[in-house]
Amino acid sequence: MTALDLSSPVAVVGTGTMGQGIAQVALVAGHPVRLYDAAPGLARKAADTIGSRLDRLVEKERLTADERDAARARLTPVDDLAGLAGCSLVVEAVVERLDVKQELFRALEDVVADDCLLATNTSSLSVTAIGGALRVPGRFVGLHFFNPAPLLPLVEVVSGFATDADAATRAYETARAWGKTPVSCADTPGFIVNRVARPFYAEAFAVYEMQGADPATVDAVLRESGGFRMGAFELTDLIGQDVNESVTHSVWQAFFQDVRFRPSLAQRRLVESGRLGRKTGRGWYDHREGAERPEPHTAGPAEPPAYVVAEGGLGPAAELLDLIREAGIEVREAEEDEGSRLVLPSGGRLVLADGQLSAEFGDVVHFDLALDYRKATRIAVSHAAHTSAATVAQAVGLFQALGKKVSVIGDVPGMIVARTVARIIDLAVEAVAQGVATEEDVDTAMRLGVNYPLGPFEWSRRLGRGWARALLDEMHEVDPCGRYAPSLALHRYARATDQREDTP
Repeated sequence: MTALDLSSPVAVVGTGTMGQGIAQVALVAGHPVRLYDAAPGLARKAADTIGSRLDRLVEKERLTADERDAARARLTPVDDLAGLAGCSLVVEAVVERLDVKQELFRALEDVVADDCLLATNTSSLSVTAIGGALRVPGRFVGLHFFNPAPLLPLVEVVSGFATDADAATRAYETARAWGKTPVSCADTPGFIVNRVARPFYAEAFAVYEMQGADPATVDAVLRESGGFRMGAFELTDLIGQDVNESVTHSVWQAFFQDVRFRPSLAQRRLVESGRLGRKTGRGWYDHREGAERPEPHTAGPAEPPAYVVAEGGLGPAAELLDLIREAGIEVREAEEDEGSRLVLPSGGRLVLADGQLSAEFGDVVHFDLALDYRKATRIAVSHAAHTSAATVAQAVGLFQALGKKVSVIGDVPGMIVARTVARIIDLAVEAVAQGVATEEDVDTAMRLGVNYPLGPFEWSRRLGRGWARALLDEMHEVDPCGRYAPSLALHRYARATDQREDTP
């Protein structure tokens, strides 16, 4: 099946922000577009708003005046569902309630032809459940756009249990013809993005709840070390705490309260207090006029060590050895190449976050994972109460000598970036193993849908396929609640590499 012909009318039901955005995308692509909303007058108001947006596109030289005028002529608000007869595609963007959506599509089936493609833009409900109410469920798909739809390229094309392959292909090719980047996925709670992204929020909140670090510090480490565009606390303030928690709760419930998706009590209290983020003026941060943004914890100046002893190659942090040498600090090679750590002049050890607590060892400072140690502007370090002051100072001074700001956080297993990335990789591997999507589509979805610096499988290839499993194994031993137990899929994923390496 190919994309819908541009002469085919497209309908959008629901004229809120998302509905208007989807209508604009189809309109600019060249389709006749019909708008319907159950509330009287809203469809015509939405048409006027879309017209104003087309004017702005002309001002920005993204459309010509003639293209704008032609698009306006193709846009038609209608007063009832009967006005959608003859459409080849109807996209629904109404309230996130299963009964409302099912009732809508049952009514649509009495209006449109049996070969009309029906699509829902739901982000949290089951595509299978919505389509289950239809007389012809095979032509029903999910077309999950991301807000704002005209700007964000990703579209998740979701096949429900009864969706015909031809219908999914036609929806996919149509989204691509509209200039979007579609990814195919099976109907699973959260689809790709909202399923795989849960740890990004959950682990930040967990570090906070353990009093490992404050929100400003966690966000700074995620941005400046992890390479994420925004930290979890500032991002959820932007999204809306109620919206973010609702998605988390929906995914958790849909997975039968799987502990790996468990919502945050701290976020629940924030929602209960009415501090929903930017839209209410306060969330994790105070967004009211004149409010000062809290600064992340940054350690004061410390003297760098004269030398370090490298035991092993530091694994994913191997680049640090070159940076240390470039900073004029001597790197001595250990006589026995065991482990993967740096030994400081104090006798203490500096170890990449591995899922263990510093408290389990004598004199150890852990440092967090970075997307790129050369480009990172901040590094987090953690230590136990009994870690010597000299070892902590030398660890801080070492990273400061490399031009990094240093945030000292609590003794949290997996620290901040490492635990977050490991859990994202685990959920991504499990999703692929369960046939939800391909590795390529998962990576594309996470890069385009939530602006991750790397897709989970890109991270895994960089870190080593066994890295996430090893870190989560250690975290599960420290905290055996089940949240950090590596999935069976991740064990298989890592072991497949081990076995290939062991084959003569």
